[in-house]
Amino acid sequence: MYFDYMKSCADEIGIEFDEIAYEKFIRYSEMLIDWNSRVNLTAITDMDGIIKKHFIDSLKVFEFTKLRKAQKIIDVGTGAGFPGIPMKIVNEEFELTLLDSLNKRIEYLKEVCRELDLDNVNFVHSRAEDGAKMPEHREKYDIAVSRAVANMAVLSELCLPFVRQGGYFIALKGPGVEAELNEAKRAISEMGGKLLEVINVTIKDTDLNHNIVVVEKVSRTPQKYPRQAGIVAKKPIR
Repeated sequence: MYFDYMKSCADEIGIEFDEIAYEKFIRYSEMLIDWNSRVNLTAITDMDGIIKKHFIDSLKVFEFTKLRKAQKIIDVGTGAGFPGIPMKIVNEEFELTLLDSLNKRIEYLKEVCRELDLDNVNFVHSRAEDGAKMPEHREKYDIAVSRAVANMAVLSELCLPFVRQGGYFIALKGPGVEAELNEAKRAISEMGGKLLEVINVTIKDTDLNHNIVVVEKVSRTPQKYPRQAGIVAKKPIR
């Protein structure tokens, strides 16, 4: 019953959407609801909310068109798989890495990707602070995306170290992001980033008003960042 709605949203964004993708989204929603009874994944458990507030919200990241040419993308603090898995369902071309600190969520993500037959997906059980220090992940990605709830100063320190010079960090944020960005100026700069643009997005048939924050990686991140686990959130760079 949601095919026409999702198709029209995808058309607005300019991405392809067909019955095969739709079936995968429906199966994904079923698994999300099922696993949520055992693992804390989401507070949104009705189908309408899942479709609009998780799936379409995640796909809105494609409003940043340069994302469509990326070859390696990491979803930092992916949680229930947002936005990484919805992105992968509609675009199989890139290599996706899903990073999360909770192993139960990683097991869930593996099961979802197996069930949906999504190839070229890697899973990393790690805190972002530790993952960004690993040579195989540090400054190796074209794009780092995050839909985590941390503020921009914290997210910048956690995510920009994963991005190669010339790549982008994309944060999916709610309304009122201007104050956050103002406070995050130093953190973004320290990590080698430069604010490129903020794309305002709305979701059809909802009153949701969100922002896609795009930070370009203009220089390499100093080796001392990110700081140790716990410090980043407790003492954000201001």
